[in-house]
Amino acid sequence: MAAADRYGEGMRELLYPTADAYLAAPAKSVALFGMSGLGKTRTAAMLREESGWFHYSVDYRIGTRYMGEHIVDNFKREAMRVPFLRDLLRSDSIYIASNISFANLSPLSTYLGKPGDPAKGGIPFADYLERQRQHREAEIRALLDTPLFQHKATDLYGYENFLCDTGGSICEVVNPEDPADPVLTALADCTLLVQIEGTAALEQELVRRFERHPKPMYYPEDFLVTLWEEYRGSHGFAEDAVDPDAFIVWGYRRLLAHRVPRYGAMARHWGVSVTAAEIERVRSPAAFDALIASAIARRAGGEAPS
Repeated sequence: MAAADRYGEGMRELLYPTADAYLAAPAKSVALFGMSGLGKTRTAAMLREESGWFHYSVDYRIGTRYMGEHIVDNFKREAMRVPFLRDLLRSDSIYIASNISFANLSPLSTYLGKPGDPAKGGIPFADYLERQRQHREAEIRALLDTPLFQHKATDLYGYENFLCDTGGSICEVVNPEDPADPVLTALADCTLLVQIEGTAALEQELVRRFERHPKPMYYPEDFLVTLWEEYRGSHGFAEDAVDPDAFIVWGYRRLLAHRVPRYGAMARHWGVSVTAAEIERVRSPAAFDALIASAIARRAGGEAPS
């Protein structure tokens, strides 16, 4: 099967057009994308720790540069409800900050929140929508910062290799069918886009994990509004009576189903794919390079990941 038959028309030329070109490159640059929980950040951490790849975390950039003030203001808003802390804040006697890190993005997800019953930790749906809009803008800006950080990695810090660790919602802020999409163009100009592709069984495992520990997510606005109205209509709940965890668990399966074809379109038109099983077996930088080279070769031959 020819590559064009598998990937379709509109395939963008890759940063590394052949496997040999990737392996011979003195400075490699890769952007991983796919569902959260399939190994992007684990792989990035391995490359950072074992061979000195520069790790650019898009979610970390969102939570520090573009939403950091929103996050801290939310902490302060909650602290102001406590008279003891309110007096200390007003007198500048205490300092409240977000301790966000690559491994702990809880301050960002906590700020996004969950809509519904305030007695169960929910926030008004209008506030939830506003925070979703803030996240969308922040994610786009953080993704567009990738070339800047690639330059910094080499020019300022002396790193040769660069890994962009994208968030799970990247597919919601781009149009993979548009050959002029500004975010994907910026990424493809400076990185090789690599999808980590899940399976139906892995998706079910992600759902089980999410049900045990539901966390706030980003949804495209039209999709989110439809979900909210469908959930409330089918259960007969007023906005402030919705159980926040129950709603986001209910919506998670639908969100996965919405994202999977979008990830696939990104890989078809803009990059390559590896499977979650393949990335799970990667335990060294050399194995990572071999896997990426094989993915490029598969694309050239029109083959599916194995």
